[in-house]
Amino acid sequence: MAQAAKKASYTLAQVSTQEKNQALTTMAAALRAKTDYLLAQNQKDLKAAVKQKYPKALVDRLTLNEKRIQEMAQGIEDIIKLPDPVGQIFQTIERPNGLKIQKVRVPIGVVGIIYESRPNVASDCAGLCLKSGNAVILKGGKEALYSNEAIFKVLRDSLSGTKVPAEAIQMVPSTREAVNVLLKLDKYIDLIVPRGGESLINFVVEHSRIPVVKHDKGICHTYVSEYADLNMAHKICFNAKVQRPGVCNAMETMLVHKDAAIRFLPGMIADFQKAGVEIRGCPMTRRIVKKGVKPVTQKDWETEYLDLILSVKVVDSFKEAVDHINTYGSHHSDAIVTDDQKEGEEFLKAIDSACLYVNASTRFTDGYQFGLGGEIGISTNKLHARGPMALEELTTYKFVVHGQGQVRE
Repeated sequence: MAQAAKKASYTLAQVSTQEKNQALTTMAAALRAKTDYLLAQNQKDLKAAVKQKYPKALVDRLTLNEKRIQEMAQGIEDIIKLPDPVGQIFQTIERPNGLKIQKVRVPIGVVGIIYESRPNVASDCAGLCLKSGNAVILKGGKEALYSNEAIFKVLRDSLSGTKVPAEAIQMVPSTREAVNVLLKLDKYIDLIVPRGGESLINFVVEHSRIPVVKHDKGICHTYVSEYADLNMAHKICFNAKVQRPGVCNAMETMLVHKDAAIRFLPGMIADFQKAGVEIRGCPMTRRIVKKGVKPVTQKDWETEYLDLILSVKVVDSFKEAVDHINTYGSHHSDAIVTDDQKEGEEFLKAIDSACLYVNASTRFTDGYQFGLGGEIGISTNKLHARGPMALEELTTYKFVVHGQGQVRE
């Protein structure tokens, strides 16, 4: 399978933008045409999830419906509209001896993607990889076995008759043994991207011979400054926690400056509690809101809940907020709510995270929301990609040198 993907990647690297876009158009149409089949296969996974008593958040990520399938097709169509990064010349050097040296974007080659729960990842990743000229090997989790295989079959079958080789999309069986083999195939696979829980990420990083771009956990913070518009802060914090708690860009810890805490926390926590959020607060938080707030523990600061649970801390200063985020955050997405422009700029410099926000919800950390046409994952690496990993991040470069017979003396 990996050998076939490698061979297909060489062919795919020579396919024109127009031909890639035609293949993507066919893939999107196939998803729409096969909606009933995809929903039927997804139901098999959902029935198994009920039997296994999976958490609500996981079942939500696992669920397909007509709207989500339409979004999968639309996501591929959005990728079509994006510029093709392959072949872009982003640096030209002309040497005194007449050599013309160019840095040109090229596909990475073969990308292996190991993911859990969300079956729509398959279409997002296949679309982005093919547009950027990469073959892709997909490995989904057993909880989405039927859904993943169905999506893969629809996408791969749709490529017959296009210039994109069908072997450019592969899917390995849903077994841990398969992952162990996959991670050792560094001769054929150029990059591994794990998307899932902490245990999956750690396993892949520990066992892979292939370079890994981590889609790590999201311990995301929102800091409500003493200079914040508290109505705005209320809206942002509620959205960041409640709108979809089971995703990596949801807020897990809310920090509030002591000078805003008495005015802000009672109403904010009351609304969280009405929405079913369990609050775990520091001693000052529990003094301000006396009912329904559990004591926070050291472990809570380091936990990605992916659920309606929120840690809350009152801080004495901007510096304490920054230190807390840099100490306990996962360098994913963090936000400040403030009307002080200078403080906002200081926050952007001080926090070491892939995505930073001033006066906006962390829920926007997403390739589609950023206008990138979806993403392979949200990288918390610093090399080679950071934040939403989309078309450009799925390329590397080569040096192309043009001469007129020059030889080195």
